Formats: sequence, structure tokens, C-alpha cells
Amino acid sequence: MRRLEGKVALITGAARGQGEAEARLFAAEGAKLVLGDVLDDAGKDVARALGDCAVYQHHDVSREESWASFVATAQQTFGRIDVLVNNAGILHVSPLAQTRLEDYLRVVHVNQVGCFLGMKSVIPAMAAAGRGSIVNVSSTTGLEGALGLVAYVSTKFAIRGMTKTAALELGRVGIRVNVVCPGGIDTPMGRGGDGFEQVDTSGWYAALPLGRIGTPDEVARLALFLASDDSSYCTGAEFVCDGGQLAGERFA
Repeated sequence: MRRLEGKVALITGAARGQGEAEARLFAAEGAKLVLGDVLDDAGKDVARALGDCAVYQHHDVSREESWASFVATAQQTFGRIDVLVNNAGILHVSPLAQTRLEDYLRVVHVNQVGCFLGMKSVIPAMAAAGRGSIVNVSSTTGLEGALGLVAYVSTKFAIRGMTKTAALELGRVGIRVNVVCPGGIDTPMGRGGDGFEQVDTSGWYAALPLGRIGTPDEVARLALFLASDDSSYCTGAEFVCDGGQLAGERFA
């Protein structure tokens, strides 16, 4: 039996990168999907490729009314909500002293507030069913600092804390909440885009214990484990997928 057979999953940031990989893998494992993003053309293409098991909706995770519509679409289309993957995120690159408040808050609203609203929005449906799995996407920058990423780092640390608090509060009603912390992944962001266009990252990835950049599919497989019943005794936990980045310093 496929691991998500009969389950309905909501995935944000599903138009490309990790979100798209999660959508494709979840569909292959039997899930019905509601995909959200602000990149509408790409998001519609993903849903179209997956067929009748998936619907796409424009979704701004920073807005409460957008979450209400997103959740309603899932319930009206598929009748239930079993899984939420809070994958949507954005990046802003600048030193702390040069970071404008509006840029800092823009990242907070998408990454941190979006995760908070997502968890809050699915609680009624999951609690009524007595089950559910929420997978929040943090980062290795939620476990250590990073130059030029004060806004991004602060939101990724916050996601870890929210995950643990939600796990404490929601376990009694059957909802599990876990967090994935990817390192560098082969997406536009991980390859040096979204503000790092002038940075050559190839040497950095070659120096990792596994000697390479990660793939979106590798993160998707970890999210699948947490979304499925295979992880039925896991909640409030952090799962790192980083090629050994955080294992320690190497001097040889």
C-alpha cells in the first residue's frame, strides 16, 4: 500500500524546488493534494502534471484570509485534511546594519507568520478527525547563524520553537508536529540565487562530508516519512538533512 493512500495534504511553496518535489512524491504515494504558491503559472503546471489528485490555488501564506480559503478548498474538494507541509519561504540578503525594517518584516511575514497561520488554520479539521501531521520546514540556519541572513535566520529559529510548542499543545488531540532542517539544496536559493547570484557555492558544497549539494527529492522523502504513519511516534522533533554540514569542523 502506498504510504499516503487516502490522505489529503496541503503544501505551500509548491510551484518549484522542495515544494514541487514534495507534491510529486506525495502524489506518487497516493495523496490528494492542495498546492499553494504565489507563482501561479508554475504552480498550475505542477498541479496539471499530477492530474485529478491535485488542485492549485493562489495562496499568500502571510494573510489569514488566504489560509481560510486554502483550507476551505481542501475540505470542499477532498473532504478532509491529514497533512500540512509549511514549505513556503523567502530570503533577503544584507548585513544586519544595512537591513531595512520593511525587508526584515517581509521575511518574517512569509516565513514565520506563514508557518504560524498554517498550523493554526488546520487545527480544527485535524482535531475533529483526531489525527494529523504538520511538517514545518526550517533550515540549518535555524540551528546556527549565517552572515547576511539576519531576517531569514531569525525566522528559521522561530519555526523550530513554534514546532515544539505546537507539538506540546496538539499531541493530545492526535496532531503530530515536526520540523525539517535542510542544508544547501539544489534549488534557485541553494544554488546561489535569491540574493547570492555572485557567490560561487561549488567549493562550499564540495567540502561537506558527503561532498555535494542536496536534492529536493531528498528533502521530499524526509517530509514523506513525517507525513506518513511511518513516523507515528515522532512529534516535536527536528530532522536535519544537510550532507553533514552540522557534524562539526573538519581540519584535514
